Amino acid sequence: MRGEVCVGFASVLSFASMVMLIFVHVRGFSKSAERVLRDSLEADRTDKHVYGPAKALYVNASGYGDSLAVFIRPDNVTGLYTLNASAPLQERAGLRQHYEFGLYSYCAFVDVGERAGICSNKTIGTQFRPYDALTGDMALNYSILTNNFLPALTFSDGKYTGSLTKAAYWMLLLGTVCAALALLTGIAKNNLTFFVSAIFSIVGSILLLIGASIWTIVINKSASINDLLIFIRQTGTQSPVGISVSMGTAMYLTWAAFACLFASVFPYLIRVVKTQKLPSQEQDHNQRKRDGPILPTQSLLLRSI
Repeated sequence: MRGEVCVGFASVLSFASMVMLIFVHVRGFSKSAERVLRDSLEADRTDKHVYGPAKALYVNASGYGDSLAVFIRPDNVTGLYTLNASAPLQERAGLRQHYEFGLYSYCAFVDVGERAGICSNKTIGTQFRPYDALTGDMALNYSILTNNFLPALTFSDGKYTGSLTKAAYWMLLLGTVCAALALLTGIAKNNLTFFVSAIFSIVGSILLLIGASIWTIVINKSASINDLLIFIRQTGTQSPVGISVSMGTAMYLTWAAFACLFASVFPYLIRVVKTQKLPSQEQDHNQRKRDGPILPTQSLLLRSI
């Protein structure tokens, strides 16, 4: 593989990784609460989907009301959900149907189509605390019932999920910086810069791997609530919780960015090895030019030796 091809291929991989990571970060930082609500109202007229932050994961709470109704039977569940898309978050104004969590904020939607909703304020290094987000929207009586209804789970352990995802955020941010530096330093045609690009790619890959792994572990552990069955004493039966967790597009993009950045390490290293061989080859060529052409008698003498 020629050196120019190696550098070009590595640059393309680094660029692809950086673009995906920028989308994960910038997409999650671009929507304000007012913007999402305004776009939601426009979407009702134009039938266009409204996107919140780049989602690390989804939480579907649309079935929780039915499960809670079974738990408190014969009483009825009234006022658990809100239909007001502009209702503030964490003010016990009512539970939403869907929640989408990103690296900087989360959004809550009152409709199944996820067009009418509102987002929280942007916070650098925001913590993933889904249980706090849901119970903070519920009326106080339903929040107390939920504490008795749900057992101890990773989903409800905000301290555990929050501390891990905050650390993962900084890993992803530093990995993004390394991806950008790997791309920039690889532009210059210099053996030292190629080596530095390889180092940035290696360090960035490690950081992205750590950050993506932490988020994936938290999501998978939180998703244990999907198959959880609660024993109902009144009926002697088991009932699902009605809350489900699934991985979002931001995590798939992060893993793809890691793969691209890790793959860019090898072309950079190949280019470094090639540039190290060139000086010795050029030196041998110059030495042969100084010695002059080999005469036939010299050739016969060399063969006899």
